[in-house]
Amino acid sequence: MPRQPASSDFPPNLQLSIIPPPSNQSPVNVLLLVHGLGDSRESFTLLARQLSLPETTCISLQAPFPLPFDLGGFHWGDDITFDQSSGKMDYDTGFARSSRVIEEDIIQRVLLQQCGYRPRNILFFGFGQGGMAALAAALAFKTGLGGIVSVGGPLPSSINEVGDTEVKNKTPVIVLGGSSQSLITQPVLGNLKQAFQVVEYVKWPRAGDGMPRNRDEMLPIMKFFARRLQSRSGVSKDVVEID
Repeated sequence: MPRQPASSDFPPNLQLSIIPPPSNQSPVNVLLLVHGLGDSRESFTLLARQLSLPETTCISLQAPFPLPFDLGGFHWGDDITFDQSSGKMDYDTGFARSSRVIEEDIIQRVLLQQCGYRPRNILFFGFGQGGMAALAAALAFKTGLGGIVSVGGPLPSSINEVGDTEVKNKTPVIVLGGSSQSLITQPVLGNLKQAFQVVEYVKWPRAGDGMPRNRDEMLPIMKFFARRLQSRSGVSKDVVEID
């Protein structure tokens, strides 16, 4: 049985919030929440408390790189660039550094080695650029994790397309986006399906890739969690689980 992660387990330069399972339940699963471009851990700390997922410790991660020019907020990219036509910040600027932080410092060194979690019990919820960082980190891990929810987050362009089905990542993915003005296009879905064995797509009947606005938009995510989160409720402590 894994143990509950503590803030002291993580490198001191990482900013994160740890939300334990509700009602003193066992921390069977870990959900890593990865915010979008220009945000911080606070918004997803609130989301984690609202989700209140059974037997699941939620960890809201803050991106390691602050935005320039005193803009406030943080980003997951290797660089900061601006679109010359729109003047907006580019969300897809490489994810090598953030992937290394998430995959090595958080998953490998803390969750697996120190806390005793299995890869199958580690999941992601990412929004926008955070979804891209989650996808990149899962591909860096290679052997497969419990699942990824990516809201409006495509596969980073810096990751080469994978054509050989034998090397597809085993992490199940659900990606969600709007029916128009969305980053989740058919070519994006094609790239995801080349990189991951199982990809589910949910197209909301609205414009844009914002966070879920109502119960109907949130329902596919909760169904995904219901399928992927494991439970040991009612299981004897003497039972040995075999992969």
